[in-house]
Amino acid sequence: MPVRLYLNTVGKTFTMHLQGGTSIPVVSNVDFAVEAGECVVLGGPSGAGKSSILKMIFGNYRCDEGQILITCNDEIVNIADAAPRQILSLRQDTIGYVSQFLRVIPRVSATEVVAEPLIAQGTSEEAALAKARDLLNRLNVPERLWNLPPATFSGGEQQRVNIARGFIAHYPILLLDEPTASLDAVNRSVVVELVDEKKAAGVAMLGILHDQDVRDRIADRIIDVTKFKIAA
Repeated sequence: MPVRLYLNTVGKTFTMHLQGGTSIPVVSNVDFAVEAGECVVLGGPSGAGKSSILKMIFGNYRCDEGQILITCNDEIVNIADAAPRQILSLRQDTIGYVSQFLRVIPRVSATEVVAEPLIAQGTSEEAALAKARDLLNRLNVPERLWNLPPATFSGGEQQRVNIARGFIAHYPILLLDEPTASLDAVNRSVVVELVDEKKAAGVAMLGILHDQDVRDRIADRIIDVTKFKIAA
């Protein structure tokens, strides 16, 4: 299968400018690839750098060294030196991000929140809303809530809305940041099904999952991030 994501000797150090320029090393020589149709999970304890690696791939953090190469159509793009506007474009069509936290505009209904990424990719509003309702139903969000703003929902309901939003569109690369945290067994199984469907569609996925059961069910490989950790 083709490689969709390749990290080549990536390194990151934080500089604390308000503390006299103190440097906090994070990771160094991060080197791995993720193929189409594969789900790779980053393993290791808290503080090992797993979240920092995901955020560098998504463009929230800049890496200090190395390359983060992704396949965008027939072009190879290096996230490490991509312009902010290019990163925003990649987030619309190429790199998706699924987290456990929901950040939405107030007064927008749950169905519209979920449908928005698919509409942005060119799907008709009618078709996108229909798919949004299907995902909300699969994730056991009560129908009475679909037309309400998710800011009013419980934490678990918001999390399921966020999962639906993350999985609705087609991204060749999908980053998973603890999407099953705090979910019950039924909804964890739904997430496993959604991951399996993305694998079958050729999506390359990289995730952080502390839920051992889910990790065992979806991970094709586990990469131990501690081997990239820099001693402080």
